[in-house]
Amino acid sequence: MKLQEIYDHLDKISPFELQEKWDNSGLIIGEMGREVTDIVLSLDIDMEIVEETKEGTLFVVHHPLIFSGLTALDFARYPANLLEKMVRKRQSCIAMHTNFDKTHLNKYVFEKILGFTLEKQETFVCTAKGRWKYQELLELLRQKLALPTLKVIGKKELICSIALTTGSGASLIDEVEADCFLTGDIKYHDAMKALSENLMMVDIGHYESESFFAEILAEELKILGILAIIMKSKNPFMMEQVSQ
Repeated sequence: MKLQEIYDHLDKISPFELQEKWDNSGLIIGEMGREVTDIVLSLDIDMEIVEETKEGTLFVVHHPLIFSGLTALDFARYPANLLEKMVRKRQSCIAMHTNFDKTHLNKYVFEKILGFTLEKQETFVCTAKGRWKYQELLELLRQKLALPTLKVIGKKELICSIALTTGSGASLIDEVEADCFLTGDIKYHDAMKALSENLMMVDIGHYESESFFAEILAEELKILGILAIIMKSKNPFMMEQVSQ
């Protein structure tokens, strides 16, 4: 199958035109007329995945391998070290980032993984109403997202509305209309702002909340008769217990 055919299928599943202006979804490496031998789906690309895959492989990933403008290709540094190996192996890459967040990922994690009933979704923010006790909500997040610990801001014993944005969504605080906001990559000043506005926040991890990308897309491609391999990129963060 030609890369162009796969790109067109992906564009129908989640139109690339929906991506944010600052994003870099779409074709990252390759040429549309090239034949694709294998399709690999992953949240990210890392060196282990590149080395394990065949020549001619197409990677469809969530995070763009080239995100901001490259001013030099230093093959000793990320991401040029990966780009060099991929070009040598005639491998290609398509990213489905903020377009896929809007059409699939946030809703899937909210409903299918966490079991919330979606009341509304505005761009990246999914919202539900109900009644959740503090400890019960945290236990649900720990189990479903495989989080050993959770960072919480503004603890509330009873939560009557929940909002979620996977990945890094703290910049969307002003758009959230809920008692509790679930997202990843919460910074110190985001936490201070949330406290001042009586908004409870729980950091559900960037990697952990987006790790379902490949399984969602695999199902969508299966409907079209396209088989793909799911590979898990490594979480760059490690959880270590500090001895006393």
